[in-house]
Amino acid sequence: MTLDALFNIANTVALVGWIILALAPLRRGLVIAAARCIAVALAVTYTVLLVQAVADGGLGGDLTTLSGLTAGFSKPQAVLVGWVHYLAFDLWVGSWAIEDAGKRGVPHWAMLPVLFLTLMAGPVGLLAYLVVRAGPGRHKPPALTT
Repeated sequence: MTLDALFNIANTVALVGWIILALAPLRRGLVIAAARCIAVALAVTYTVLLVQAVADGGLGGDLTTLSGLTAGFSKPQAVLVGWVHYLAFDLWVGSWAIEDAGKRGVPHWAMLPVLFLTLMAGPVGLLAYLVVRAGPGRHKPPALTT
């Protein structure tokens, strides 16, 4: 399978996960589990692509310098590995935010922009969720006891 085909498949699979999360109020537990299964499938794909890249001579570049990192990511195989990494982690963060929002009483309509931001710019979405969940009227989860 070509790298372009793998790129398209990974994007489509991840998008399905995001659509599922947007439907969370329908069956929150099932939706979160489905999105996490997709994130795990992407993580497995990432692992396979990374192992293949290393077996093919490595991703190249020096990860300790910006110019080295740029050289490494000039290879399509390295870009695909990095992209699938983002897809898997961002989807996992989105599923965590939806799960946590349900526990904290955050209305789902407030989560839709958070999901979009997490999809498009992962850390920005995470920060947005942390702001939303700290908003007024949010209940805190019960303290853990031992």
